[in-house]
Amino acid sequence: MKSHTKTEIIFPKRIVLSEGKFTNLDSLLRVKTLQIGLNEPDYVTVEGNGFVVLDFGKEICGTARFLTFLVSGPTKARLRFGESVGETMAELGYKGACNDHSNRDEVVELSNFSDMRFMQTGFRFLRIDFIQEGVLRLKTVVAEGEIYSNKTIYEYDGKDERVKEIFNVAKRTVDLCGSSGFIWDGVKRDRLVWIGDMYPETMAYATLYGRCDVVERSLDFIVDQTPLPGWMNGMPAYSMWWIMILTDYAVKVGAFDYLEKQMPYMEKLVKLMNEHVGENGELLYPGLFVDWPTHDQPDEPSGVRAINIIAAKRAIDNFKRFGIDTKDAEELLKKLNKQDMPVEKAKQVLALKYFATGKLSKKEADMLIEGGAKGFSTFMSYFILTAIADLHGKKVAYDLMKEFYGAMLDRGATTFFEDFNMDWLEGSGRIDELTPDGMLDIHGDFGAYCYIGYRHSLCHGWSAGVIPFIKEN
Repeated sequence: MKSHTKTEIIFPKRIVLSEGKFTNLDSLLRVKTLQIGLNEPDYVTVEGNGFVVLDFGKEICGTARFLTFLVSGPTKARLRFGESVGETMAELGYKGACNDHSNRDEVVELSNFSDMRFMQTGFRFLRIDFIQEGVLRLKTVVAEGEIYSNKTIYEYDGKDERVKEIFNVAKRTVDLCGSSGFIWDGVKRDRLVWIGDMYPETMAYATLYGRCDVVERSLDFIVDQTPLPGWMNGMPAYSMWWIMILTDYAVKVGAFDYLEKQMPYMEKLVKLMNEHVGENGELLYPGLFVDWPTHDQPDEPSGVRAINIIAAKRAIDNFKRFGIDTKDAEELLKKLNKQDMPVEKAKQVLALKYFATGKLSKKEADMLIEGGAKGFSTFMSYFILTAIADLHGKKVAYDLMKEFYGAMLDRGATTFFEDFNMDWLEGSGRIDELTPDGMLDIHGDFGAYCYIGYRHSLCHGWSAGVIPFIKEN
């Protein structure tokens, strides 16, 4: 299958902040021919040290391309890419600012009559610190990157402008995360194929484009990386997610030829799973994991049990479809159903339980909407919103979707975040401006687990589960 990507070239839309001796700084905002010449009529002159922060208007996955006219000698510049203005201003190590997975803070050298690209990361903002004593004449700086591009089979065409904005931002998020030919978690951090995390991304791609090379290539990659009896990404639950992703994708797009090729691996995987559930239904896996907010919390075992039940049911359907013995899968499901799935508060676990069993108690159903969008998960948004739509009606689910995703938009998001907590809204600023004194930085002052502060990804593909939800509802 052919990979589908296109190149984006984005000129700066706004100068957020500058300091130093600049002449004609606004020329950076003008669209110009991307070729350096011996006689450039329009450029910015930088004398001595100084800095400028550029806003490219939306998140991009790529590089900064510098077209430099003249310098007084080899000139160094420090580049700091950021998904927020605050991130571009941070020193490495401050509030989680880092070069993990993609370098975003480095010193480079500019020279006469040059056209050079620097680094490769996810960003919307760029701070350029000019480290020089002489004079530099810079023609332009553009953001240049790749984005997944294919013929769509579905686009939201309803009249609700808020839903349209949510849909389009979610689409850009997942398209950026597929720009490498594989499905990444995020374009700045976690440029990896985390198979469990891929469920919402896969369903988004299937909804938008139908059968996709980028999905199947990623699924093949993780199988090749995980010879049995290993667990995908080192986590048993992620192997369960693989069964769910593979099955739901194949059914949705009609890729049964692809599904059938995976049956030998799936048969052995189900047998392995069966060996890790006790006769009384006890989970004997070497580690449980649903997502970070529920990790090591009371609801985690019920969440893993629900994922396991869904995977077992999908396996049974597949084995029947292709005439394969269902004995191990049936036995696994029977054992899993011997124990209940109590849930104290986690909305994502309640939603998984609903998908596993098709029902919730009235108390559990009410917990899904208690506090509105508080407790929602970007990763699990498809499951949570679908359960709410089924149990409380589509209008309730739509209103909560707009409350949750709209809050990110209102803080300047052009892609959706790895995690978002409604409690972060109180007393915090926007991602597209310096945080005013006395307010909290919604990027740098929050986050948890592996995504504290500026390490937090503001373009995470798993947030795009809202796309299939919008279509289905």
